[in-house]
Amino acid sequence: MATEEKVGVVTDYYAKIGVAAIRLADGALQVGDTIRIRGHTTDVTQPVESLEVEHAPVQRAERGSEVAVKVGERVRKHDEVLRVAT
Repeated sequence: MATEEKVGVVTDYYAKIGVAAIRLADGALQVGDTIRIRGHTTDVTQPVESLEVEHAPVQRAERGSEVAVKVGERVRKHDEVLRVAT
């Protein structure tokens, strides 16, 4: 059974490039993690294939960072970002 741990919240979404800006208020995130973005009309589960902090690619971002993550579907401001642990 997979468990989910809240790591942050979506602060913005850029539709043209399919990128979510996420504030990591509750935990760290790294490339290879599986995330679930959940909100009123959103429920997306996907692997983190790339992470950027201030337009620079990183492998891992710590709690307190603002990161950009490529997403496969539209997400919205204030959606919760959860890390899925199997």
